Amino acid sequence: MRVMGVDPGLTRCGVGLVDGAIGRSLTLAGAGVVRTGADAALPERLLGIERGIEAWLDEYEPAAVAVERVFAQHNVSTVMGTAQASAIAITCAARRGLPVALHTPSEAKAAITGSGRADKAQVQTMVARLLGLQAAPKPADAADAVALAICHIWRGGAQDRIAQAQQDLARKVELARRSRRTPDPQGR
Repeated sequence: MRVMGVDPGLTRCGVGLVDGAIGRSLTLAGAGVVRTGADAALPERLLGIERGIEAWLDEYEPAAVAVERVFAQHNVSTVMGTAQASAIAITCAARRGLPVALHTPSEAKAAITGSGRADKAQVQTMVARLLGLQAAPKPADAADAVALAICHIWRGGAQDRIAQAQQDLARKVELARRSRRTPDPQGR
């Protein structure tokens, strides 16, 4: 399965594509960033991110998209820009009918290094090691996006199966509930 990871940002939006499956080797399909000028107006920047994400989706045709979940920081303007870039990535994937998963930075770090508190250097070292690369993709935003893609390959499949099992169970419970309330047409 090919997963596109997105590390959202207004100036540098990291993108990384990884092919793999649980228990199988991982392969880097592509990595880079979508850049916008810090001096450009917000609508222009968001359009630039959309065009960039669409280009990556067109070229690499992933089966799923994993986006870093925005978390509260002290700098509200940074959070807002990150959230806006995240929404663009989610919208681009949804427009194509691709499943989208959100992973926190801690989840990605834990999936890659075994510790949700790992620093950037540890994450980059493990990304390179897991993909058999001499060095992690550059810049750091691209490496973070690749880490999100790996996290989703390893954790997303299990999360999807749990969600599907929960939906199946809820459907069975609802059918059982309905069958108890439906009167027998022959009065039995």
